[in-house]
Amino acid sequence: MKNILIVDDDTELCELLQEFFSEEKLSSECAHNGTKALEKIKSGEFNLVILDVMLPEINGLDVLKEIRKFSKIPVIMLTAKGDEIDIILGLELGADDYLPKPFSPRELVARIKALFRRIDATEMAIEKEIRHKIELNGVILDSSTRSASKDGQILPLTEVEFSILEQLMRNAGVVVERQDLAFKVLGRRLTYEDRSLDVHMSNLRKKLGCNTSDNEIIKTIRGIGYIYVKQES
Repeated sequence: MKNILIVDDDTELCELLQEFFSEEKLSSECAHNGTKALEKIKSGEFNLVILDVMLPEINGLDVLKEIRKFSKIPVIMLTAKGDEIDIILGLELGADDYLPKPFSPRELVARIKALFRRIDATEMAIEKEIRHKIELNGVILDSSTRSASKDGQILPLTEVEFSILEQLMRNAGVVVERQDLAFKVLGRRLTYEDRSLDVHMSNLRKKLGCNTSDNEIIKTIRGIGYIYVKQES
């Protein structure tokens, strides 16, 4: 369950929002001044902050400045209706969204859910990007574009060569059996006289510039298969 911190000195509003959030399966706590809010945010227990601009002790904009010194937590600012200066300043200081008072709790929940969806989509995209890319021994492989490079130079790989490299790099440090590799990249098991995988492997090694024992990063394990060697940096 997402945990939200409501920062507002209006205790009645805080109670109203907490009740409404509970119905929407959102957990929440309140802080009625900037000092207490910063203490709570530093605990790392919250997923989002609703921050009123008009606060005692430290105003909301100053609280936001402090938050951005140590956290990227999403912040929705509550501003006075039509106060464009606070809106602009809040966004420039790193607020993710704003809502002018008075507002509908339902609209605030809609903003919160939209923000969480956007964050989740971004995180998924980043994770996907990380999964797509592999970097080992100066070789960078990107399965999303089916491209590879070594020491900054694009490798002119065929589709089969790329597939071989991808299988070996994703299993770096582990022996990939020859028949398993053939089935995955050629779509068939090899017969005794079928040397097609050997030819593709030889071409791949030449393009990688690692076809000698001195700089070999793809090793043949006789009678078993191949291994992409993890070289020490």
